[in-house]
Amino acid sequence: MRKAVFLDRDGVLNKSIVRDNRPCSPSSLDELVLIDNACRACEQLRASGYLLIGVTNQPDIARGKISREEIEKFNAVVTSEMALDEMRMCPHDDEDACSCRKPKPGMLIVAARSFDIDLSTSIMVGDRWKDIEAGQAAGCRTVFIDYGYNEQKPTRADHICLNLFDAVPWITGVSA
Repeated sequence: MRKAVFLDRDGVLNKSIVRDNRPCSPSSLDELVLIDNACRACEQLRASGYLLIGVTNQPDIARGKISREEIEKFNAVVTSEMALDEMRMCPHDDEDACSCRKPKPGMLIVAARSFDIDLSTSIMVGDRWKDIEAGQAAGCRTVFIDYGYNEQKPTRADHICLNLFDAVPWITGVSA
C-alpha cells in the first residue's frame, strides 16, 4: 500500500481570502494566489515517497455563488502547479448531509480506495478544524496550519505549524 499527504486547497496550497479574520475561497482566477514555498513543499513530499491528493470543500457551488466549472479551473491550476496526483472536491453545503464534505472523511476514504493508500501512514494537512477532523476520522495523522482565524480550532492535531513548508520536516520524520 502507498502513503499520501492529503492537502486542503484554500489556506494550504493557495491563499484564502480573509474577511473579518475568517477564511473564504477565491471567487475569481485573479484572486487565486499560490502560497509561497507550497510548491517546493510538495516537491519534497513527493521525493519522500508520498502521493499528493488535494481535498477541498467548495460549498459556494451549492450556494449558487460560483459555478462548478469555475472551481474546476481553480483546481486545475493548483493541481498542475503543485504537481498533485489528484484534486478531490465536495461541491455540497452542510445541509446536503453528504459523506464527502469535511469534517466527514469521504474524500479521503474514496481516494484511498482509488490509489491503494494506507490511511494509517498518511497525513491530512489543513488550516481549519474540519480538515483535521476529516483526517482523524479517516485514521490519518494530522497537521494544523494555524493562521489564527476567528473560528473554532481543532480539539487536537498531531502537529501545528505556520505553513505547509514548515510541516515537511515533521511529516517526513514521522514516516522515517
